[in-house]
Amino acid sequence: MVKRRKGSRTKAKETNWQERVIQIRRVSKVVKGGKKLSFRAIVVVGNENGQVGVGVGKAGDVIGAVRKGVADGKKQLIEVSLNKADSITHIAKGISGGAKVVVRPAAPGTGVIAGGAVRTVLELAGVKNILAKQLGSSNPLNNARAVINALEGIRTFSDVAQERGVPLEYLYS
Repeated sequence: MVKRRKGSRTKAKETNWQERVIQIRRVSKVVKGGKKLSFRAIVVVGNENGQVGVGVGKAGDVIGAVRKGVADGKKQLIEVSLNKADSITHIAKGISGGAKVVVRPAAPGTGVIAGGAVRTVLELAGVKNILAKQLGSSNPLNNARAVINALEGIRTFSDVAQERGVPLEYLYS
């Protein structure tokens, strides 16, 4: 008879996900009997190692809305490629609704210079040195999605070299 220990099973690789609530709003829906109140939570999920996502959850209570927002954020994860200075490789612009966001790389030691939802998304993505500016709308959800849009458009040197069909060394000369 073979004895099995409890801890002998291989577990899926767990990373330390962090979640931050950007906004909680009480929303209401008018129904036959009056107004039905519920809560909407905007949540940013990231591992501070190049992965980040923005999720929205609605529920009758705040805890349920946050839980749904976290689950939605994990479905929407994107991969952010960072350089040696924990920054991005080039300037990028993102748009979502009426919100526009411009992110630009910064020198080591600069820190995250951004405000509101943009700062939260960049910090949870693991970016340490960056400059960002919100243009247009100040809506936290649209600004968070605009940053995600900008980060998705960032290309690395190896991506550009492969796209052009030239060796990576050629880009540096």
